[in-house]
Amino acid sequence: MLRTVRRGILGGTFDPPHVAHLLAGEAAYRELGLDVVTFLPAGAPWQKAGTGVSAPAHRWAMTRLATEGVPYFEADGREVERDGWTYTADTLETFPADERLVLIVGADAAAGIPTWHRFEDVLARVEVAVMPRPGVEPGRVGEAIGAHHVLDTPDLPISGTMIRHRRREGAAIRFLVPEPVYAYVEANGLYAP
Repeated sequence: MLRTVRRGILGGTFDPPHVAHLLAGEAAYRELGLDVVTFLPAGAPWQKAGTGVSAPAHRWAMTRLATEGVPYFEADGREVERDGWTYTADTLETFPADERLVLIVGADAAAGIPTWHRFEDVLARVEVAVMPRPGVEPGRVGEAIGAHHVLDTPDLPISGTMIRHRRREGAAIRFLVPEPVYAYVEANGLYAP
């Protein structure tokens, strides 16, 4: 018999993908015995409508660059290639039914899962692995989603919002993102003042 694939799914805006994303993927891979971690940039993230999210093509390119060279990481463009709002529940239905899926999220996102479209379907399909985030009490996540795995990672107060703000202010962002992502941001003038 073929062994069931155990896939981590790490979705997000990835505007830009940064070292905390990669650390979450790495921790989940090692701690949960995953076969692969799939990084899924959101095409049209409905909860961020009107917030000035970078074009999907840029976020997809940066996600590919961020995951290159790690044999158990893969970038997946199924959401950026889809028209209309992208919902996690719909995306999960596109994976083979026999795969065991682990949703990898930061504690801030995990606490907000009950606001997601068809969140009950999401929680019925996946295990949830949570990366602690500064300012989010661990109990909030349990109250929101019930049982979950807490990843063993240091507190990294890094976010896409912080990186974009630093870049607009002319502050250093190098080494908060993988080097190829930094080069892409520079070459394309993303988040410039």
